Amino acid sequence: MYRIEQYNISHYDLWNDFIENSKNGTFLFHRDYMEYHSNRFEDFSLMVFEAQKLVAVFPANKEGNIVYSHKGLTYGGLIYDSKMKLAGVIRIYSMLLQFLKNNQIDVLHIKPVPAIYHKLPAQEQEYVMFLLNAKLTRRDGLSVIDTNNLLPVTKSRKEAIRRGLKNGLTIREESNFELFWDEILVPNLKNKHNAKPVHTVAEITYLHQKFPHQIRHFNVYHEDKIVAGTTMFITNTVAHPQYVSGQEDKNALGSLDYLYNYLTETFSDKRYFDFGPSTEEQGRKLNEGIIFWKESFGARTVTQDFYLVETANYHLLDAVLI
Repeated sequence: MYRIEQYNISHYDLWNDFIENSKNGTFLFHRDYMEYHSNRFEDFSLMVFEAQKLVAVFPANKEGNIVYSHKGLTYGGLIYDSKMKLAGVIRIYSMLLQFLKNNQIDVLHIKPVPAIYHKLPAQEQEYVMFLLNAKLTRRDGLSVIDTNNLLPVTKSRKEAIRRGLKNGLTIREESNFELFWDEILVPNLKNKHNAKPVHTVAEITYLHQKFPHQIRHFNVYHEDKIVAGTTMFITNTVAHPQYVSGQEDKNALGSLDYLYNYLTETFSDKRYFDFGPSTEEQGRKLNEGIIFWKESFGARTVTQDFYLVETANYHLLDAVLI
């Protein structure tokens, strides 16, 4: 029989050790990452025990009578280890939804970790979403390179890469994020989208100090002046550019193409290179220009799904196991 508890600081080490050894968790679920912006969210993370053994966790936050797979994270859902099997996930979701219902939570939003981030197959909860009549509220298309099955880079990308080489571009890995944030990223987001980065420079610097092997940053220079950069998030299976931006004349210099050719080679030990989504408006619109650029490197689409579940639907799991 499973038992559910809400996370508190006394669980810090237990939680983090479990994430480290889970089959579908990444460093984003480490409490040091989750809590850098704890002032913005009411944490409602849950822990599932079998007797005294922790067998699953659910990173989450609460807003009124709604619980979300933590809104401060790219993905979430139920996280479990290699010993967890499908029947166990079904039973856990039944108890999880009952627990939420008993705590006056009517709706649960879930965004499972995309399969490319799994250390072992771990799509049990996607099957459970089907059983629960969950509503698919959003589907993003991630542009992904499978390094075990490389597709050719297009002629136009190769030409841009050669242009970067001809222009004498240099790439340096750095631990100081301020130059990129102040001169490239923040101005570009403001001018193009009237937006700000999700992380302030102080926050990304703090996170890099906590996770120096998982968060790495690269700048591109032309004649000793920064022209582009990217901040990479590295997991067991995936290299993912969390931020990427360049000056307006980047196409003339070939800076982003030159940078990404370098990055795909640098992180070729990872099974996947995830460029991220090119979809907008909850997945209903596709930015064709952006995805064209990503696909010209040989990337193809993997989906990330988002679900809404009514907690009262837990009874739909009662007769599933026979």
